[in-house]
Amino acid sequence: MTIPAHRIAFGERLRTLRRELGWSSQEAFAHHVGLDRTYISGLERGSRNPTLDVIVKLAHGLDVKPAELLSTIY
Repeated sequence: MTIPAHRIAFGERLRTLRRELGWSSQEAFAHHVGLDRTYISGLERGSRNPTLDVIVKLAHGLDVKPAELLSTIY
């Protein structure tokens, strides 16, 4: 299966923001936002397709606007 470019871009943006904001561990961040570490990993690899609810949950956990997570998608 080919992973769509927009999911790869979302995952890379999520990983970048997570690390820049001090969450070096996927596991700690996943616990912080109430999601499973394997789900965060899948999002960052682009293999998972998040719902709007998940995008909002991630953004709140990073203390950014949801649009910030989508800023690299064209």
